[in-house]
This record gives sequence, C-alpha cells and structure tokens, in this order.
Amino acid sequence: MLLLTVPVSQRSAGRALTGGCKIAARGLFRHHGLPAAVMGPRRGASMLQSSTKDVKRTLQTNEKRLTNFTDRSQLKYARRLVVKLGSAVITREDECGLALGRLASIVEQVAECQIAGRECLMVTSGAVAFGKQKLTQELLMSLSMRETLSPKDHTREDAGTLLEPRAAAAVGQSGLMSLYDAMFAQYGVKLAQVLVTKPDFYNEETRRNLFSTLSELISLNIVPIINTNDAVSPPPQADEEHSSSKKVISIKDNDSLAAMLAAEVQADLLILMSDVDGIYTCPPDQDGARMINTFTSQMSQSVQFGRKSRVGTGGMDSKVKAATWALDHGVSVIICNGMQEKAIKSILDGRKIGTFFSNTQSSGTPVEILAENARSGCRILQGLSALERAEAIRHLGQLLQTREKEILEANAEDIAVATKGGLSKPLLSRLQLTPAKLKSLATGINQIADSSHRNVGRVLRRTKLADGMELTQVTVPIGVLMVIFESRPDCLPQVAALALSSANGLLLKGGKEAAHSNRTLMELVKESLTTIGASKAMSLVSTRDEISDLLTMEDHIDLIIPRGSSELVRSIQERSTHIPVLGHAEGVCHVYVDSKASVEKAMKIVRDSKCDYPAACNAMETLLIHEDMFNHGTFFVDLCSMLKEEGVTIYSGPNLNKKLTFGPPQAKSLRTEYGALECTVEVVKSLSEAVEHIHAFGSSHTDVIVTESDERAELFMKQVDSACVFHNASSRFADGYRFGLGAEVGISTAKIHARGPVGVEGLLTTKWLLRGSGETAADFAEGGGKHFLHQELPV
Repeated sequence: MLLLTVPVSQRSAGRALTGGCKIAARGLFRHHGLPAAVMGPRRGASMLQSSTKDVKRTLQTNEKRLTNFTDRSQLKYARRLVVKLGSAVITREDECGLALGRLASIVEQVAECQIAGRECLMVTSGAVAFGKQKLTQELLMSLSMRETLSPKDHTREDAGTLLEPRAAAAVGQSGLMSLYDAMFAQYGVKLAQVLVTKPDFYNEETRRNLFSTLSELISLNIVPIINTNDAVSPPPQADEEHSSSKKVISIKDNDSLAAMLAAEVQADLLILMSDVDGIYTCPPDQDGARMINTFTSQMSQSVQFGRKSRVGTGGMDSKVKAATWALDHGVSVIICNGMQEKAIKSILDGRKIGTFFSNTQSSGTPVEILAENARSGCRILQGLSALERAEAIRHLGQLLQTREKEILEANAEDIAVATKGGLSKPLLSRLQLTPAKLKSLATGINQIADSSHRNVGRVLRRTKLADGMELTQVTVPIGVLMVIFESRPDCLPQVAALALSSANGLLLKGGKEAAHSNRTLMELVKESLTTIGASKAMSLVSTRDEISDLLTMEDHIDLIIPRGSSELVRSIQERSTHIPVLGHAEGVCHVYVDSKASVEKAMKIVRDSKCDYPAACNAMETLLIHEDMFNHGTFFVDLCSMLKEEGVTIYSGPNLNKKLTFGPPQAKSLRTEYGALECTVEVVKSLSEAVEHIHAFGSSHTDVIVTESDERAELFMKQVDSACVFHNASSRFADGYRFGLGAEVGISTAKIHARGPVGVEGLLTTKWLLRGSGETAADFAEGGGKHFLHQELPV
C-alpha cells in the first residue's frame, strides 16, 4: 500500500505539503508575472481575458478556506483545481485516437481558469489510444506485406488485438503532449509533462522530488500535466498490497492518482471527468436509476455499481472510493460527464453538474424529493371533495388574520435587511406586508374557497358517440406547478389557495429578500394542508440550487409561472426549454386619451393608472394623447401639473419633443417598464396611430382608451391585441382579485392556454372519459354493424 499522510488542517498561505515540501506562496494571481506575449492579444487568449475579471475579483474577495466546500455556490472560490480526464472522455469510440473536439473544449476551459488566476493541474489518460492509432497503421502495413508473402496468413482482423498497451503508450506519449502543448499555446498558457510510476510514491526521496517539481511549476504559472508512465508501469492491480499501519489510498488508476495528487498539493477542488453524468443509485441503464446530485460517505452502502468503462482501468466504484478519500483529506470533489459542453465552467458557476461530494448533510429536502411529494400530493388533492379543499382554503384565510402579528414581525425582519441592503423603493413596496394587505388577501382567498366547487371535475361537454357509448370532457389539474416570484410574499398564500382549489401540487421559489415572510406564510399553508392530509403537496424551495437547475426538472414539473421583474420573467422564458412557461415578460401598459375624451375622466384614470401602485405590472408606463387634446385649452398643462404633484418624472416621446421648445427630456426608449413614478408621454394624430404605437411598443399586457365615443372605443378594443383592453377604466383593474377570480398566479400575455390574470381556470386542463359497453373500432368499420351518432348531450 502507498503511504500518504496529508496534514488536512494546515491551510497556510504556502499550502504546506507532506515530506517537508511546501508550495511557494508567490501570490494568488501568478499570471501577473507572465511574459507580455501571454497577456497580449494572442490568438485565442483575447477571447478568454474579457471573462477573467469577475473571477479574479471573486478570488480576491474570498476569505481563506479552512474546510471543504459545503455547497456548490462556494465552488466559484476554488483557487487550485485538479482536473482528471478519463480515457472514455478523450478517446474516440474506436479506442484508436483522441476525440479532438472534446479535448479542445476542455483545454479551453482549463486555459480560461489559468488565465483568470486559478492554479490548474491536469491528470490525463490518452497515451495508449494515441499510440494505438499510430501502431495500428504500422501493424496493418506489416500484415499486408506478410499476407502478400503468405496468402494463408489471414490475421488482418486481429490487428487491434495484437497491440501491446505499453508499446502503444511509449509511442503515443510524446504525441499526446505535443497535442496538449499546441492547444494550450493558442491561449498563451505554458505546460509541463510529469510522468510518474507507483514506485515514485513509495520512495521518500522521489516523492519529495515530485512535489518539489510540482511546487515550482505551479509557482511559475505553468500547468503540470501528469500521467502514469504506462510504458513501464505494471498491471493496475499487480502491486496493490503494500503493508502499512497508516490510512492510505492505493494507486490503481488515474482516479486514485488524481485524488492523491489533489490531497498532496492541497487543491480546493478535484474534478473527475468520466463518460457518465454522475453517480447513480444503480447502473444508469437500469430501471429506477436515479442520479445522486450530492453524495455523502453515508451513501456508499446504498449505491450499486455497474461494470467499469469500456476503456481505462477504473470503474465508477473506483471513482467513488477516490473521491471519498480525497474528500476525507480536505479536497472537494465533483464527478461529472466530461462530454458535456462547458462542464468545468458550469461547475465553477455553481450549476448542478455531476455529483458533488460533501461531508455536510443538507439541512433541506432535495428539490427532486419535494417535486415527487408535490406529484403524489396532487393525486391526494384530486381525490378529495371540493368541500374538503374549500375548508382548507378557508382555514388558510383565517390564519392570515389570526396570525397577523407573527406574519408582520417576520416581514419587518425582511424589510430591515432589504433597507440596509439598499433594495430599490419599488421592490420594497412589493416586499412590505400591511394589515390592509393581509385583510385583502384573506378576502380574496375566501372568494377562491367559495368557487372551489366549480373547478376540478366540472363537466364541459357530453357526447353520445353511439348507443351505449358516452364521451365526457371534464376539468382536471395540470399537475405540479413551479411558481418563481420576487419580493412579493403576499403572492405565496394567493398561489397556494389557487393551487389547492385546482388540486395542483405546488413548488414555490421565493426571493431571498422575503425569506422570513415566505417561511412564516409557508408554515400557515402547511398547517392548512395538514387538515386534509396533504401536507407535502406544497413546498417552499429554499435550497441554494440555482433556478436554472429547477428548469431542467421536466419529469417533475408541468408548468412554470414566474412572477416578478421583467428580467426574471424573460430569463425564465428563455432558459426553460422543456417546461412550458406561463407569464409576461413586460408590463408596458398604455393609456390613450382620445380626442373625444372627458377631461375629468382622463385626469382621474391617468392618475390612478400611474400613481396608485407604480411598481405593479399593470401600472401605466406610456400616456398617449390625441393631438386635439394636446391643443385643447389647458388640458396638457393641467395633466403635467397633476403628474408633477404626484411626484411623477415625465419623459417625452419624439412627437411631443418636437412640439415643445422647453420640456421634459426625451425618453431613451418607447418600450420601457419603469416600475416607478416615471412615464413617457407621446402625442399621436389619430386612434389608428395610437393602436399602431401600442402594437409597436407595447407588451400585450393592458391598454386603455379614454373616450366618450362608443364607436371609437369598440374599434380600439377590437384592434388592440392585448390580454386586457379597457374603456374608460384604470389599467390597475387588470388583477385577479379585481376580476373576481379571488387571486391570480400571474398575468399571461401568451395566447395559448390562458391569457390575462390567471386564476383557477388557468391552472386546469381537461381529460376525456369514455364509457362504453364492449365496443371496438372494428364495430364501426364498414360491415361492422354499428354507426356513430355524435349527439350532443346537456351538461
């Protein structure tokens, strides 16, 4: 056995090593000492350097780490990386030659890390495969000559099996390093080859020399590329046993080699790149296999390993043993699929890539389990009567009032933290809960309870297909909803009530700024669900997992509903490629004051639309004025004075700007959602020009016409293609509660499934129920004796 003793507790600036060897502490960002050519616009390097400033800033602000990383979000602080490339990652399918495209991508990521100030070491396979590629050609030529001299010698098909791996490694090693050298040179990164054998680690002198060499290379900002010298190494298992009284790791493959090196050089992170996505509970091709996102040493007994990779010397069990050994010796570990695009970058960004090895048990339930609970909870809710669900909703409404003090105290904590952190006023307004808000919430939730009997299982259509056959279409829940919201804790009980009424499972992901409020409100939701035996049907996702990870759970989540800023909604819509998203990206709402408008109504509607709650998505952002009203008496001046008194900052559109000698500054864009006491004012020549403006710059949310002409109003309402179009009413009425829906999960500007304020109806879909008496399709074919009636029946 190989004797290795690692001083895990020593995390000095010099990164202490065993055997008296110490890596020189020459500063974190050693690239400052590189030649000018490296830092200059060298081909390839210029593409990377623009992305390194943030990494440098992150590393500079990181405090010295004393223990393993406990969470993926901390991996961005990793300074020293060991990246191990398995044979299956860089070897072609035919095992003769390298997958150059894949290797080039990995080299680019390592080079980016190195240029950004990290310290990288690589443990690589591939010499045997590269050598096979060369030797196969030579062997085939030899066999061809032999076949010519002796036609009976038909051994060409055995060419691949005649190659000696050690000979292949001897031939391929120099070519492999030349390839690495050429690839890294594109980014101005220097590298060095370090060939090792197991005896190098058994001998104290050679071991000390090895790590002294690595120390010097790292201090010179050179990437060491380490591999076992396969030209002379014994078979992987031949010298496994070496007596020792100390706990060590046996060097049997490049996984254990990488683990040992990572521990010796006190690396922050070891990335073991394989040909599978991570560690599974059983072989990935077996039914029921589930990937383990976070692996702890306690899980070792519950994992069933399959056969090792088609190439290389290590299987998944050896990777797990190497990873857990490295973890026990102070190195955080990720096992990932090296064939995945930008895997290293994604890992350092905190994405849920591969299996993360941690000694810390998560305090929260994994989101996958929460989603599975929501799925089973949905079935429980669907099996309940409407009366039972309604009673649970009413119970929630009561708790909002009886536990008001507790809720407001939790909210006050969030407000204090947000204020100290400089949260903007619009977001603070959304974040704050008041007794009036809670009372309004309770009223809306009771409305939802009152209408619950009209939701799940409602018959929409009945058709008599034939004698003895009746088809029914009924409403059913969508399944599991994921609602992502920012700074709006009041939306949590609203959405929970709507999901309960529609019998949907629910996952809620709130913003961290409302953490205390959301946690308290979720406790009330859980308490209400407990009364009907469905406490796990809804959960608050409070882990640090990135939202992008949740967007990949298409097997668990049926619909995503984002609520919050336009940036949040747009981001979710763009990044969710497999799960439908219901929502609106922007709330650029217009109020058009027509030439036939009542001045009194116009002033009142404009004030309410802009000033009642400027942070809301249904607040007016652009005011369109017919030029006749602009020229009409003092209307324009009075309107601007009113907005100024309300504290509204006005920006002019291009047409208005031309008409004013002195006036408000011109708007930078006519498609701006201010979300504050700001708005754009523009002048139009006609109703049709107003409609064209709305179609060009609006967001299909809510648009209003103020006019006394019913004819013009009807024309506007017919032509404007928005989710909500109003006549002589404030845009603020675009709201689920004001529409009589009780509450809303959001406002949708989409045209499929649901549009406008989405209440319970938008959380339902349908299914068809056919009741027959033994019929078959053949019965209705020619000569079958039966025929369709397709008779509509009363619902």
